[in-house]
Amino acid sequence: MNKLENIKFPENTDALLITSDINRRYFTGMKSSAGFVIVFPEKAYFITDFRYIEMAQNIVHNCQVIEQNVIYEQISELMKKHNAKRMAVESMDITIHRLELFKLRLPDVEFVCDDRLSNLIYEMRTVKTDEEIEKIEKAQRIAESAFEETLNFIRVGASEREVALMLDRLMLEKDAEALSFETIALTGAHTSMPHGVPSEQKIKNGDFVLMDFGAVYEGYHSDMTRTVCVGQPTEKMKKVYDIVLESQLAALETVRSGITGSELDGAARKYISDRGYGEAFGHSLGHGVGMEIHEYPNASSKSKTVLEKNMVVTIEPGIYIPNEFGVRIEDLVVVTEKSCHNLTKCSKKLIIL
Repeated sequence: MNKLENIKFPENTDALLITSDINRRYFTGMKSSAGFVIVFPEKAYFITDFRYIEMAQNIVHNCQVIEQNVIYEQISELMKKHNAKRMAVESMDITIHRLELFKLRLPDVEFVCDDRLSNLIYEMRTVKTDEEIEKIEKAQRIAESAFEETLNFIRVGASEREVALMLDRLMLEKDAEALSFETIALTGAHTSMPHGVPSEQKIKNGDFVLMDFGAVYEGYHSDMTRTVCVGQPTEKMKKVYDIVLESQLAALETVRSGITGSELDGAARKYISDRGYGEAFGHSLGHGVGMEIHEYPNASSKSKTVLEKNMVVTIEPGIYIPNEFGVRIEDLVVVTEKSCHNLTKCSKKLIIL
C-alpha cells in the first residue's frame, strides 16, 4: 500500500517536508537515521545520503530516490520544478535551529510551521492497515514466546535485572528487530512502582514478579504486562490480582468503535474504585501502539478521542500499594466495530511458579 497516495496537504500548501525518522519509515518502508521525504501533489521524492542510497534504491518504490548533495539547492530545484511556493513541515519533529537554516538558505520558500502536517500524519498512523496489524501481531507473538520461556527461569534468588535480561535476549533471539522499550521486571515491594527500573533485588518466596515488555517487528511495536507469583501469594495479593483482572475484563467488554478513550478508561476505573482501590490506580488505562510505543489514541479519564475501527490500544489497569506490592495486567487489542480483537494470547489467570 502506498501511504503517500493518501496523505493530505494542509490548506494553502503545495509541498510537504517529512523529516522524522519514524515518519520517513512509515511512508517509504525504509529505516534510516537521515533523509528527507518531499511530497508534491504530483510526485514524491526521497533524498538521502551516500550511506543509504543503495538501500533506498532497492527498497523505496513510491518515491524517486535522489542522492543527497546540497539539500537546500536540491529542494529549491524541486520547488521550482513543481511550481510550489508553500512547504509544510513537521512541527513536532523539526528543531528551531534547523528550520531557521532552511528559511535562511531557501528565501523563496514559505515554510508553514503550524501543527497541521504533524497532526494529519498522526491521524493516518492512528488507524492501522491490515498489513500494519499483522506486523504488530507478529511482534506480540515474539514477546509472548519469550515470556513463556522466561517463566522457566524465574525462581527464588533470581534478580530483577536477570529476569529483564532473559526477556530481552529471548525476544532478540526470536527475530525481534529491537525492544519496544527498556524492559521492566520488578519483584516484591518494587512492584508497587508502575515504571520501576530493574535492580539487583532478588526474588523471594511469596513475591509477585511484574514484567512489562515488548518486541519490535519490521518497525512495529508490541506491549504486554503480566504479574506472576513465586510461591504462594497471600489472600490480599490474590484479592488484588482478581480485582485487576476483573477490571481489565470489564474494559475489554467495553471496547468498540464509537466510544471515547475516557469511556474505556472509566469501565476499568469504576470497577477498581468500587472495590476501594481507586487511589491505587494512578495511571491511564492505555495508549495507542504502532511504530512508536506510545501513539494516539489515549485511553485516559480525560481523553475525548473517539475510537475507530483498526486503532490499536493497550488495556492495562493496575493497583499499586506502596511498600507492599503492585499488580498490572496488560493486553494489546485492535478496535473493531462492535468489540475488539485481542492480540494477546497469554493466559491471565494468576500463574504461581
